[in-house]
Amino acid sequence: MPPTSSDVPAASDAPQLWRHPDFRRLWLGQTASQLGEHATLVVLPLFAVLTLDVGADQLGVLRAVGQAPVLLLSLLVGAWVDRWRTRTVMVWADAGRALVLGAAAVLALCGGLGLPALLVAAFAVGALSVFFDVAYQSSLVRLVRRDQLVRGNSALEGSRSAAQVGGPALGGTLVSQLSVPAAAVFSALFFVLSFLSIRRIRRGEPVQERLARPVRTGRRIVEGLRFVAAGPLRAVCLASAAFQFFFAAMTTVYLLFLPRELHVTGAVVGLVLAATGPGALLGSVLAARLPGRFGHGPVLVTAAALGDGVLLCVPALHGSSALTLAALLAVNFVFGTFGQLVNVTVTAVRQALTPAGTQGRAAATITFVGMGMAPLGSLLGGFLAQEWGLRTALLVTAAGMLLSPVLMAASPLARLGRVLEAPAQSA
Repeated sequence: MPPTSSDVPAASDAPQLWRHPDFRRLWLGQTASQLGEHATLVVLPLFAVLTLDVGADQLGVLRAVGQAPVLLLSLLVGAWVDRWRTRTVMVWADAGRALVLGAAAVLALCGGLGLPALLVAAFAVGALSVFFDVAYQSSLVRLVRRDQLVRGNSALEGSRSAAQVGGPALGGTLVSQLSVPAAAVFSALFFVLSFLSIRRIRRGEPVQERLARPVRTGRRIVEGLRFVAAGPLRAVCLASAAFQFFFAAMTTVYLLFLPRELHVTGAVVGLVLAATGPGALLGSVLAARLPGRFGHGPVLVTAAALGDGVLLCVPALHGSSALTLAALLAVNFVFGTFGQLVNVTVTAVRQALTPAGTQGRAAATITFVGMGMAPLGSLLGGFLAQEWGLRTALLVTAAGMLLSPVLMAASPLARLGRVLEAPAQSA
């Protein structure tokens, strides 16, 4: 059943969110899940680079395979999640990812974790992550009132930021100092913790009623596509696609640039990537205040331009000196701050402008178009690194990320004010 005023705290009393047991369970579960996911995103590529000595093209393929489920499954999953309870979807996705990583650890111990096995593991984890992420993006709106979404998202995204601190650092350190089996096992344990926490959520969710003649999945997918394409979320979708395409390309080059061009260790790579976490914590705090003061549109455009633009500094760095390390940490801190400010704000915009019965499909459509570009971006990054060299490829892909704030600035999204009006409900 839907939340009532008696069991959902007032938006003006944010500390009461933490007294609500189901909100705490969701917060703990998604924190653990994100920690496992961020560790895994570093463990698999670093193992391929440092242990299997793969080339730029092979690393691009590995990352593309892990991201391909977003393109293949997002729309279907979005249609299904609108008919399911998000709690059920998230717990089974966590259980599946824990099993996959456990199997990878066993293979690594037996010496059988080569590139083919890595590709299978990356695809399986990516597919299950699609289920978790789409359900997660729809879960909060089923637990709290619409006027609580910014504060609720700020709290949840803050915990995701903490995962960004620990996940990459933990993954990089374990691969570099210990072993891949240990790294895989640690990641699996975080998914187990998430499973145990989220399955304890007790509140019923307001899902759509089952119809005597259920609407076909294909029709529901088309309805979701039309809602996003014809409405105010179209600009969010296009900006997300531009960002994810070039970010995936840049990240592929970045993971090669740090160890091979700047000659830093796997542990240092993890530390540098983890620097986005403290910045993201600050971004989450800012996201709870700035949109209500300056307007959602201006905050989105400005934060995206600053966060993406700072990455242009990285290709200018040389060597592995303390100054270079400090610069990398600073760049990632700034990127984390403004990137998180964008993430929280755009999530609140999407949730506030979407009817309850369309939440899953809207999230999945934006994920499909946005994250669906990531496999192509990863392939492009590997190709550019192979053909143009790491430094040039990094400069080009980092510059391409600025297309996202340009698209937002040229759209009605830039004119969103301090208050987001709720839409009419739809089935």
